[in-house]
Amino acid sequence: MDKYDPIKIEEKWQKKWEEEDAFKASENGLKTKDGRPKAKMFLAEMFPYPSGAGLHVGHVRNFTIVDVLTRFYRQQEMNVLRPFGYDTFGLPAENYAIKTGISPQSATETNINNFRKQAKRLGLAIDWSREINTSDPEYYKWTQWCFLQLYKKGLAYRKESEQWWCPVDQTVLANEQVEGGKCWRCGHEVEKKKMKQWFFKITDYADELLNDVDALDWPEKIKTMQKNWIGRSEGAEIEFDNITVFTTRPDTIFGATFLVLAPEHPLVAELVTDETRAKVEAYIKETQKKSDIERQENKEKTGVFTGSYVKNPATGEEIPVWVADYVLMGYGTGAIMAVPAHDDRDYEFAEKFNLPIKTVIEKPEDSEDDDKCYHGEGKLVNSGQFNDTDSYDAREQVVAWLESQGVGKSKVTYKMRDWLISRQRYWGCPIPIAYDKNGDPHPIPEDQLPVIIPEVKDYQPDNSGRSALAKAKDWLKVTIDGEEMTRETDTLDGYACSSWYLWRYVSPHDDKAAWDQDAIKYWAPTDIYVGGDHAVAHLLYIRFWCKFFNDQGLLPFREPVKTLLYNGYINAPDGKKMSKSKGNVIDPLDVINSGYGADTLRTYEMFIGPYDQDAAWDTNSIGGVYRFLNRCWTLCFESEPTNDNKIIRNKTVKRVTEDLHRRSFNTAVAALMEYVNELYKSGASKEDVITLAKLLGPFAPHLSAEMLEHLNSDDVWPTWDEKALVEDEVEIVVQVNGKLRAKIKVSTEDAETQAIVEGIALQNENVKKFVSGAPKKTIYVEKAKLLNIVA
Repeated sequence: MDKYDPIKIEEKWQKKWEEEDAFKASENGLKTKDGRPKAKMFLAEMFPYPSGAGLHVGHVRNFTIVDVLTRFYRQQEMNVLRPFGYDTFGLPAENYAIKTGISPQSATETNINNFRKQAKRLGLAIDWSREINTSDPEYYKWTQWCFLQLYKKGLAYRKESEQWWCPVDQTVLANEQVEGGKCWRCGHEVEKKKMKQWFFKITDYADELLNDVDALDWPEKIKTMQKNWIGRSEGAEIEFDNITVFTTRPDTIFGATFLVLAPEHPLVAELVTDETRAKVEAYIKETQKKSDIERQENKEKTGVFTGSYVKNPATGEEIPVWVADYVLMGYGTGAIMAVPAHDDRDYEFAEKFNLPIKTVIEKPEDSEDDDKCYHGEGKLVNSGQFNDTDSYDAREQVVAWLESQGVGKSKVTYKMRDWLISRQRYWGCPIPIAYDKNGDPHPIPEDQLPVIIPEVKDYQPDNSGRSALAKAKDWLKVTIDGEEMTRETDTLDGYACSSWYLWRYVSPHDDKAAWDQDAIKYWAPTDIYVGGDHAVAHLLYIRFWCKFFNDQGLLPFREPVKTLLYNGYINAPDGKKMSKSKGNVIDPLDVINSGYGADTLRTYEMFIGPYDQDAAWDTNSIGGVYRFLNRCWTLCFESEPTNDNKIIRNKTVKRVTEDLHRRSFNTAVAALMEYVNELYKSGASKEDVITLAKLLGPFAPHLSAEMLEHLNSDDVWPTWDEKALVEDEVEIVVQVNGKLRAKIKVSTEDAETQAIVEGIALQNENVKKFVSGAPKKTIYVEKAKLLNIVA
C-alpha cells in the first residue's frame, strides 16, 4: 500500500459522497440496522456571508464543529439534517457594484460558487439539496411574506425618527455601526437625519423574550447579553413640574438635587434662556457626533446648565435642570432625577460641576461598601415622613404617596427599542409595500410576491434618502385594487432574512409555503446551532419571529434553538486578530493544498483548544496532527495484527463518546492520540484498529472511510463494555522499610487477599535481597495498592 496521501484519499471520498448523495436527509421512516426508528437531529451553523475572499480558518472551526457532531450522530444511527446556506444581501456586494459596475446578482453568484467549492474541500457532511441563498427570489419571496404577516398584526409599522446617516454609503446606520462619530465601514463622519422608517414591534414580546432566557440551553454569557440588551427596569415616572423623569429608585427622591435631560429631549429648547442658548446648542451639536454606545461608555462627564429650575415634588425645593449626554433619549423618558449621594454617574457629574450632594440612605454599620457614593440598601434619612423606613420597603410607599399627590406612577421600561428594519440600499430584500397618491402605505398582495429586485445601470444612491431602486422608474409603478401606486424603495435589514432561514431548511423548495407543516413538526426546532458572531441581535430576532409565528399557529414551538454552541475565534500566531491589512490571514486552502489535507486541518482546529475559547494558530502543532494521522494510517495499512487491547480500547471508546456528548472536542482528539500511542507500544488487533477508524470518523472522515473500507467494516459508532473497563491485573508497589524495592502484578481477585500478595512479594528476587527470614511486620493498603514490609 502507498504511503498516506491525504489529497488523493480526500478527492476519492468527496467524489464518492457526492455521487451517492450520501448526506441527503429524509423524514420518511428511516430505521437503524436493528430495526428501531431513527431519532432525528437537526444541526446548523450560523450561515456565512460569501465574501469574494472565500473561506478563512474561522469558518473552518465553525463548520467543523457542526460537522464533527453531524458525523458523530450519523454514526450513532440518528437521522441527521445538516443543511447549508448563504446570507448574501448587504453593503459589500453593493459597494463592489458601485466600484466595478458588476451587478450584486452576478458577484454573489460567483462568490457562492467559490464558497461551495471550498466548503466541499473540507469534506463537510452537508445535504446540498437543501442549499439556500437569501438573495434568491424564491427565498426572499417568503421573507416578504413574513413581513406581511407582521404587518397584518400591527407589528410592522412606519414612523418618522432621527437616525444615523452616512452621506458616503447613503444609508441609515445602527448605533453599533457608528464608531467615534464615523461610519464603521467607510470611516466618514456621520450625521443625524429625520426620516420615515419601518420598524418591527419587538417590544411587544419584551417580557417573554426576557423571562424565557433562563430556561435556554445556551452559554451563560450569551444569555446575560440578551438580558442586558432587553434591559427591563421596574420603577416610577415622576413629574418635576412639566418634566417627566423615570427612576428605578423612587425611594431616593428626597436626595434629588438636580435634573438631567438627554440632549435630544424636546423640552430642552423651551428650557434654555437667552444666556445659555448658544452653549446648549453647541453642546447638542457635539453630542450628535457620538453614538449611544459611545455616550454610555464615556467616563468623562460633560454637560451644560439650561438656565431653568423645577420643583422637587417631594421636598418642594427648586433644583437646576442640566443637559448631559450620559442620559439617553431612548431609555425611560430621556430625563432623570439626579441623586449624587447614591448613583455613581450622578456623583461624578455633581463633583465636576459642584452641585449639591444630599444623603438620604444611611449606610448600615456592617456594610463593607467604602465608596463615597453609597448605592446599597439601608434606612432612609432626610426623607420627611419616610425616615427610618427600610429603603427597599420605601419604594412602594413613596410611589403610592406620589400617586396620591398626582405626580407619580409605577412604570416598567426597557432598554430595547423596536427593531429598525429600513435600509436605503439597492442590494436587499424589497419591502412589499406601495404608497397611494396620499402617501398612505398598502401591502403588496401575496399573489404578487416576490417583489423582484430590478436590474439597474447605476447602483449609486443619492442624497434624497432613497436607494438606487428609485432609479428603476418602470418598477416603481404597481397597481393594487385598480389604483396605480408607488413602491417602497427601502429594503429590509439583513437580519430579517436570517430570522427564519432555519425553518426554510426543512422544505427549501416549497413554492406553496415558507415552510412545510409536516416537515417543521418533524425536524424543528433546531437541536444544535453553532456560531461565533451575532450574540445579541440575530439571536434575539429569531426568538421574536419564532414566538410571533407560534402565535399565528404556524410553528409548534416558541424557541427556535434548543442548544447553542458559541465558538471562539482563531487568531494569528501572535494572538492578534487575523486581517488582510495586517497580512496575517491563514488561508485554509493553502493548508490543505500544502499536503496536509482537510482531515489534518479539521482535526487540528478541534484539537487547538476548547471550542468556546479564542486560540492562536500554531504551524508546529498542525504538523503534529498530521504525524498523528500518519500513525493511524500505519496501524491500518502497514502493521500486522498482534495484541488485543480490550481494556484500553473500551476506555478510549467511553472517553471519546463522553467527550463528544459534552462537546469537549480537544480532549476527544487527545484521547485518540493516547490510544494510538498505546497501540504502537503494545501492538494492535484488527478490532483495535477498526475502533480507531470509527472514532476518527467525526474528525478525519476521509481517512476514517479509507481505513474502514480496507478493514471491511461499517462505520457504526462503537459502544463500550463496562465490565471490560475493569483490569484483570493490578500493579502493587512493594516497599521494604519504607523504600521502593519492587512492583508486582497480581490478579484483581488475588489483590483482595493480603496473604497472597505477601507471598508473591516475598518471592520477588529484589525483595529477597532486603528481607532475610520472616518479616517483623507487613502493612497492606489495598486501595493504594501498596505493601510495606518491615524487615
